[in-house]
Parts: sequence; C-alpha cells; structure tokens
Amino acid sequence: MLPAAEWRPLADAHAARVDAFVEPHLARRSEQVTHPVHDFLFTYYSQRPAQLRRWHPGFGVALEDAPDHAGLKGYGADPVTVTDAYVLAQRPLLTQLHTLLSATAGRAPQFGCFGLHEWAMVHRAAEYGTRHDWPLRLGPEGTDAVVESHRIGCSHFDAFRFFTPSARGLNTLQPGRDDRPAFEQPGCLHAGMDLYKHAFRLSPMISSDLVADCFELARDIRVLDMRAAPYDLADLGLEPVRIETAEGKAAYVEAQRGFAERGAPLRARLLEECERLLLAQNS
Repeated sequence: MLPAAEWRPLADAHAARVDAFVEPHLARRSEQVTHPVHDFLFTYYSQRPAQLRRWHPGFGVALEDAPDHAGLKGYGADPVTVTDAYVLAQRPLLTQLHTLLSATAGRAPQFGCFGLHEWAMVHRAAEYGTRHDWPLRLGPEGTDAVVESHRIGCSHFDAFRFFTPSARGLNTLQPGRDDRPAFEQPGCLHAGMDLYKHAFRLSPMISSDLVADCFELARDIRVLDMRAAPYDLADLGLEPVRIETAEGKAAYVEAQRGFAERGAPLRARLLEECERLLLAQNS
C-alpha cells in the first residue's frame, strides 16, 4: 500500500516526464498542424496523450486516497489496485505478447534492411502517391531507382502492409498479420518502436515507468526512421541519413545497433512482467 504522500509525487514526475513530448503534440493539434515525425506515436498507436500521462504503479501495489484510480478500467475500489479478475481476463493478451517477445528476443538481430521499408511505401509515387505531404529527396524516379536496385528484406508486417502494390513483390520476405513470431527480429526499428505498444497494452498491470521508458525509445527510433526515409525534411531541421550511399548505410547500421541494444533490456523487462502476471493467476 502506497500512501498518497509517496505515490502522488511519482505520478506528477511521470506526467512531467512525458509532457516534454505530449504538450508540443497537443499544441500542434490545436493549431491543426501536423508533424510527420513526432505525431507518429500519437496517431499510429492507439494510446491517447491523457492515457500516457496517467501513472500506474502496476499489479500488486495498492494506492491510498486514490478515488480517481478507483474508477479506471482494471482497478477495484477497496483497496484501490489492479484486480486479480482483470489480470485473469488479460491472459490471452499476456500469452500472445509473451510468445511474440520471446520469439523476437531469441532471434539474432539483422542489420541489412537500411530502412528501405519507408522507400517501398512510396515506390512509384507518381502512381500511388506518398504517405506524407513532403517532397521526396531524390524525386519519384530517383526514389524508385533506390528501391529497385536494393535487396529489400522487411520482416515487420506493420511496415510491410504499407508497401505500394508495386513494391510488395520486391520484398524477399512476406510477413503476415498472424505470423509475427515467425518473422520479427530485434534489429528491426519497428519491432523496437512496438515495445511501446506492447507496454501500454499491458497497462495498468505494469508500472508506467516501463511504459515511459519504451515510449522514449520509440520516440528516438522514429527520428532515425524518418531521417533515413526518402522525404526531404530539411525544413524540420532533420539531416537525412543517405542510405543510398555507403556512408549512409554505415551510419544507419550503427544507429540501428544502438537501438537494438537499448531495446533488449526493455524487451526483457516486458517478458518478465508477462511471466509475473501469468504466474499470479496460478497462485
């Protein structure tokens, strides 16, 4: 049981931590201004800013004097804590995530994709259009030439599903919606960003500190993802990683390795939480 004098400062600190990213997003939204890089974590993923700001201690911790938490999904009112019944109801999710995270962690990271998934999403842009309203750095024809002259090996379904029809057959892998454990690998930038998705899906059963750690990783990965993309984002102050060159490939791989190293302990912590919550149902 955490007294209010202990948990409220923790909740305030969590909100302040994520507000550095949440508040600029909300300001842009109120002005109807979009950002192709920083809005992604709020538009692609389903967790709303208010949900990200809300602090949870995780299953097994009760809160004193917390009427607002008592009314939240997953909580009971006496005591104010995530209930055993809620954890039991989440067993299918816990099992699914444990399977995916275990398979991903057990696979050797691959660093040869060079971020070409974003390029494949705009292959033949003259015919299919682009996903963001920003010019292509090499123009449509130059972008197509990069896609067609490289080996594409995207292992992540949620990136692959946005390939243009002309690019889908160029991928050496054909990941599907239901076979993610057979394909996902820890070097993939999107697998690293998705640690945030897995974390917030486990809320409120896990601590919000872990969710925020995964959010910050996803935020930093997204910047690399778009710096290596075919768009010209110079007006946003983003220097491109020119993956069409040998120097750009080397820079991309170095950053990709760093993110894989940052993601490994977060994936391990999520796995531990899944195992803890699954075991709690049997105790």
